[in-house]
Amino acid sequence: MTTGTVSLDQIVSWLSRFRDLVTEQRSYLTELDSAIGDADHGANMYRGMTAVMEKIGTAPAGAADELLKTVGMTLVTSVGGASGPLYGTFFLRMGMTAGGATTFTPTELAAALRAGLDGIVSRGKAEAGDKTMFDAMSPALSALDASLAGGSSLHEAALAAFAAAERGRDATLPLVARKGRASYLGERSAGHLDPGATSTALLFQSLADTFPEG
Repeated sequence: MTTGTVSLDQIVSWLSRFRDLVTEQRSYLTELDSAIGDADHGANMYRGMTAVMEKIGTAPAGAADELLKTVGMTLVTSVGGASGPLYGTFFLRMGMTAGGATTFTPTELAAALRAGLDGIVSRGKAEAGDKTMFDAMSPALSALDASLAGGSSLHEAALAAFAAAERGRDATLPLVARKGRASYLGERSAGHLDPGATSTALLFQSLADTFPEG
């Protein structure tokens, strides 16, 4: 069983890194969304994560539930389209599961992330193959869980999760969308990466970046 602790400072570092990656990739995310959505995913995620980091700063106070509730509510109120409610619900559910903790074991962090995915499913009703963020997040969390259960470090498990998220993202390319704005295009949605799955891969890339080897 993997040991060690994850601090709230590291959670903030993860969020900050996600903000940085979204900022770097916002034009690309918007380009993807212009093909099958409203051409605003990059701008929306940039605005939302910028607002999150302005709200929480760099030194978290209180407990995980307070921090993650702030993150979730900020995304819900500052991000348009489906992304705000879905990512917002993800972090809100994470906070509910984490409760008043100020540190996590890697397994507890994985459980909170899993609860976030459950929240997304409850809100968006997405399933595998629908061409949504679920297609990247679900395999990522399965890889994270399996890697931690096998005794890997959080760094190694996060790398496995990121690789699985990338594979899930890439697997959306030939899919016909069954949920969201892209579903209106029918067969024309095939041949394009899903923007939400792409930003989800960035979420797990940032997690791997936050927990370097050693």
